[in-house]
Amino acid sequence: KQPDIARQWEAVHQTAARIAEIVAAGYRVIVTHGNGPQVGYILQRAEIARKTSNIHDVPLDLIVADTQGSIGYMLQQGIDNALRRLGIARTVISIVTQVRVNPDDPAFQHPTKPVGGFMTEAEARLMETEGWQVMEDAGRGWRRVVASPKPETIHEINPIHDLMMRDYVVIASGGGGIPVIRDAHGNLQGVAAVIDKDLASSLLAEQVRADIFLISTGVETVYLNYNKRDQRALSSITLSEARSYIEQGHFAKGSMLPKMQAGVQFLQHGGPLAIITNPDNLMRALNGETGTRIIPG
Repeated sequence: KQPDIARQWEAVHQTAARIAEIVAAGYRVIVTHGNGPQVGYILQRAEIARKTSNIHDVPLDLIVADTQGSIGYMLQQGIDNALRRLGIARTVISIVTQVRVNPDDPAFQHPTKPVGGFMTEAEARLMETEGWQVMEDAGRGWRRVVASPKPETIHEINPIHDLMMRDYVVIASGGGGIPVIRDAHGNLQGVAAVIDKDLASSLLAEQVRADIFLISTGVETVYLNYNKRDQRALSSITLSEARSYIEQGHFAKGSMLPKMQAGVQFLQHGGPLAIITNPDNLMRALNGETGTRIIPG
């Protein structure tokens, strides 16, 4: 809602303080992050520049790489400063992360991933005439959508794991990772897509064999019948219950649904615990005091 750089720094400082508390409690930490708004703004700037100055377009894979660098830098600095305020000297590092996807993934034919800011329907329809694909996003407004293939492999998983085990605070898989495929010759090649950050984070947690997959979002707990008179907070649910609630349609696409799916995916592949809460309650959620916990069963 507040896209300017000062607001981004404010969000980074708030989140970094919570991450530092987790590090101080003795956890090894890998941090992932979203980039949807930033990708949208870069795309929009590129379109304006192309029309007014004949400057080339920027491919989506390069935009994701750009945002991994810029947001990673902000998080590195914010977490480093927060750790030092706690008297902890720890190196924070960002890894430009490539994530392999299937070139035949049907998502390339049916773009559904929202990027950029919210628009009215009239604004969205106008951008549609400029070649954008748009859709209504969870009752919050209209947004541009791009292809979002399923993440299959974190290409840099070995250095991510090794750095974590050496007590670095690692920032990786930003924005879901840079989507890449293997071409006919086996070479890596970027593709025009963005990967869902929650599903990519779940895959990352699975591949480093994390003990806890902690998802930070806008609410303290997950609710059934959210924003309705009979809404009910979920404190602890089993994997089978989580699957059932997803099938019943309790969670909005582009909002809580991918987070619940990511938690379920982590447990389905052997993860012991997924937690969903908001930034201010990360430590309390780890201590079992709040948040929504998804457990095996």
